[in-house]
Order: sequence, then structure tokens, then C-alpha cells
Amino acid sequence: MKKNEFLVLRYYLKNGVSNLRNVSKATSLSLGTLSKTINNLKDKGLINKLGITEKGLKALEPYKVKNAIIMSAGMSTRLAPLSFDKPKGLFEIKNEILIERQIKQLKEAGINDITIVLGYKKESFFYLGEKFDVKIVINPYYETKNNCETLYLVRDRLSRTYICSCDQYFTVNPFNEYEYETFYTGFKDKNGLDEPHAVLGSNNRIIDLEKGKKNSYLLLGFAFWNEEFSKAFSNLLEEYHQRGDFDNDFWENVFQRYIDELPPMHIDERKEGTIFEFDNLKQLRDFDHKYIENTQSKIMENISRVLNCKEGEILDFAPIQEGLTNTSYTFMVKGKKYVYRHPGEGTKAFIDRDNEKAALKIARELNIDPSYIKMSAREGWKISRYVDNTHSPDYNNIEDTKAVIKKMRELHEDNRVVNWEFNPWKDALKLERGIKKKQNIDMPDFESLKNDIKKLYNKVDKDGLVSKRLCHCDTYRPNWLIKNDMSDVVLIDWEYAGNADPGVDVGYYIVDAMYDFDKAKEFIKMYLGDDYTPELEEHYMSYVAIIAYYWFVWALYKQAIGSVMGEVIYNWYFMAKKYAKYALRTYHYE
Repeated sequence: MKKNEFLVLRYYLKNGVSNLRNVSKATSLSLGTLSKTINNLKDKGLINKLGITEKGLKALEPYKVKNAIIMSAGMSTRLAPLSFDKPKGLFEIKNEILIERQIKQLKEAGINDITIVLGYKKESFFYLGEKFDVKIVINPYYETKNNCETLYLVRDRLSRTYICSCDQYFTVNPFNEYEYETFYTGFKDKNGLDEPHAVLGSNNRIIDLEKGKKNSYLLLGFAFWNEEFSKAFSNLLEEYHQRGDFDNDFWENVFQRYIDELPPMHIDERKEGTIFEFDNLKQLRDFDHKYIENTQSKIMENISRVLNCKEGEILDFAPIQEGLTNTSYTFMVKGKKYVYRHPGEGTKAFIDRDNEKAALKIARELNIDPSYIKMSAREGWKISRYVDNTHSPDYNNIEDTKAVIKKMRELHEDNRVVNWEFNPWKDALKLERGIKKKQNIDMPDFESLKNDIKKLYNKVDKDGLVSKRLCHCDTYRPNWLIKNDMSDVVLIDWEYAGNADPGVDVGYYIVDAMYDFDKAKEFIKMYLGDDYTPELEEHYMSYVAIIAYYWFVWALYKQAIGSVMGEVIYNWYFMAKKYAKYALRTYHYE
């Protein structure tokens, strides 16, 4: 069947007989083409003066949409802080739950076989199974992989399938019981928004994707895959899944990469203003004004209360990329910039928030972290002032190094003692036990490295050279904010702070800088100043290995609970092994 015939036949099924102008407007066919198409359909016995015939219904059967996949596994971090309270698919937009509205629209179009793939806060969606008779599939890798993993998990269900996202709002029902060809919905974008746009070839076939292309079709909404496309894409997912080639990809990235090998996909033009996607709070507020003053978010309520402002005055949430433990965002209130810290998954296992809060108060009192405003020990969130006009230290810049050492000494020389402890060796043992509850540590040299660190710790813990006092214990580069005019240094993020050997602060700075032995000794001598002795050098060099080992085991634990650590896990392993061997050999431990 030709596409013109399909469009007219589908129109007659949905709307019955109508005047030519109505049919022309709905199908985008010219009156001349439409007239010829209707005559052809009549000649074939597919329509008559009353509408579509039984023969016409049978002719449509090969084009029937079989099912829909709604992807709802992601965390929607761009819509923080609202998405920390609930997943975006469950936001109430103009008095309707986003995903519920989409399910209803699919069912109204005759699509009853619906599968929802869940990940983040999955339990919040479970009620949909019973309420709407939809199928549920769980994606356990939602934190570490993109939506190619979601589609891999349902690859056996891909056929003549709508591929949808849970977070889109359609002002009119965009779905149909029958579809002709594989497509992606979109509208003509004159401005060139910074999102994927379709580059078109003949017959509206998508031949490439390009971000921000003016006067082209912005891809927005959903896609429809026919059997041929579904089979080809499923084969790609299976072929590359074991190697993890697509782990960081959205399915659109894979489509673009293999666009010449995959069956054709076309653009299906929709009117601008009929499909909405909410990627940030401003877009949400622009569409549904109730979100200006009532976001239904506990986090926004907390910020409003702490900063004594209205929710509508909280603007411009933007993610901060640095941070291995938590997720942080900047935001504006009344022209001033702040930072909101949201606790990461699994942090309760190794962070005591009551202790962190007490350490923050001391750090503010000592003017080492004057940015701190408020923290909830029970929930783990924190609000701080944004420290402007700063840079993180350049590990090879002597002036930056001196500034860091000066502030580190201020903390240690205060000799403040607290009633909780950070012990990198004992804490690493606790983390190791946590790892082994979930999986084995499959490393042939893990036990030998662990034994080396144990030897170092047993000696330096008893050498009596350094007394324990409040230490920061997480002195890697992003936590140091050096004023650009070098007037001051702020040390932020006190989650791991506790009574500890100052070697943990000195050592971790060296670890993160990945200094060689000579550079490390130079840093230690600068830190110790007139107090330098060879014995103290030995003590601090040993702590480089000990603290590197702690963070290595910490990273293994994070991986065991689903986080992706990247290259840094090897850096910690490398530094632990390198400095342990050096200390054991040079300082005659054996």
C-alpha cells in the first residue's frame, strides 16, 4: 500500500467520511493528490461512500502497532532538586500525572500492550501495573548505563513498537492504532536549540543528526519502529552488549552511528506546541504556573525556609560536575549564589552525618569553611554559600601549594579534638566486609597489598610522632577553593572529617596529585617546616600509601553498590602499591 493510501484509509477509520479540506489538513496531502487517492481506494473496494470497508480494515492489519515501551529508568538530574523527591514521570502537570496521561493516551489509541522499564525510585511506579494493566521491567543499571540498556532488556518485545519516554506531555493524543513506517516525531525549529535535529534526505528520511541546526526538525516526542528496524536495532544491541560499547549511549547515538546500515527512519512532523519535554525547572514553571510557588518538593521547601525566601525566588539550578560521593547543584536566590548538596546512594554505610555537621560548625568557626549555612544530619542535605572568584589548586604551582599548606596547617595546629574518628585502615576493613557481602574481590594481589598496608599502619600508628586531632580527611583538589587574588583558601566538604593522624590530609593531597617520591618529600618538607625530621618524613610517606589504599577500597565498595568510578580507582590502587613498596623498602619495615 502506498503511503498516501494508508494516510487516507487511517483517517477514514478514525473519523469517517469528511469533506476533502478536512482530510487534506489532517493528512497534509494536496487536494489534487487526495482526490486521486480516494478514487484509487474506492476502485480497490477499501472505502465507499459510508467510510472504510471490511476489505479496508484487513488492508490496514499489517500496519497495526503491536505495543509500546515507556522508558522510565533514568534519574532526570537536570530537573533537580524536584527529581530527588520523586521521578519525573510521576510529576503532576496540569492536574495529571505525566506517565499516567501517556498510558491513557496510548490505550485510547488502541495500544494496550504497554511495558514500562523502571530504575530510579522504581517502587514509586509499581502501582501502575495494577491500575493500568501494564507490564513492568526493572533496569538495575540505571545509574551506570544509558537507555540502550533499557532497550536491550526489552529487545524481545520490539516489533511494531512505540518507543516513548515517561516525561513528555502531549497536548493532543499523538498515537495511532496503525503506523506506516519507522519515524521520529519532531517540529521545525527556526532557532536551532541545542538539541539533536534531523538532517533529511529524500522522502523525509533522516540521514544524520546534528545539534542546534537552524531551520531543521528538532527531534522531540517519541519514535515508532517497524519490524525491520526493530530486528536490526536489536541485533546491534545484542552484538555489542557484552563488550559494553553502548553503555554510555542513548539509542539515538547508536542510530546516528549506524544510520547507513539501519533500515530508514523518517521524520514525522508535528505542530510546535503540541509536544513538551521538561528538562529543567524553568520549563516546568513556564508550562504549569503552579510550580512557581509550589513545586511540591521538600527540598525547595527546605531552601525556602533556610534562606527565608519564596519558592519562586529560587532560580537557575545547575549541576556541579565534581564530586564522587554526592550530587551538588548551584542555584540563585535574590541575586546571590548558593550550593545545594544532595547525599549520594549508599553514603550512610560510611558517613556519619551527625559528625559531619559538627565538623562543619568547627570549620566555620575556624574560618576554614565559612561557606557553610545549614545541614540536615537526618536527611543528609546541605546548603552553602557559593564561593566566587576561586580556582582549584594547580598541583605544579608553588604558590597554590603554599596556600594549601598554610590552610592545612591552620586546621592541624588548632589541635581541635572531637569524639569521633577517621581511621583509614580500620575503615577500609569495614568497607571490605561490605564489599564481600555483595561480591568477591577478584584481584590476585589484593591480599598482598592489604598485608603491606597493615605493616605500614601498625608501625606509624605506634611511632608516637604525631598526635591525632580533627582532620579533613578528603583533601583532594576539588575541595580546595583558592581565591584568585590569593587572599584566602576555603576547604569544603567535611563528610569524612574526624579525629585522625594529619598524615591522612597530607597523604591524600599527594595521592590525588600523583606526585613522584621526590615531589612528595618536597611537599612534606614544606608542610613540616622547622618541625621536619627524617622520622616524620617516613611517617607521612607511609600515610600516602595508607590513605591511597583506603580510597581504593572505598571505590571498590562504590562499584559493588552500582557506581561507576572510572580511572580514579586505578590511580588509587597504583599509588597505594607504589608508596607501600617504597616505604617498606626505604624505611626498613621488613
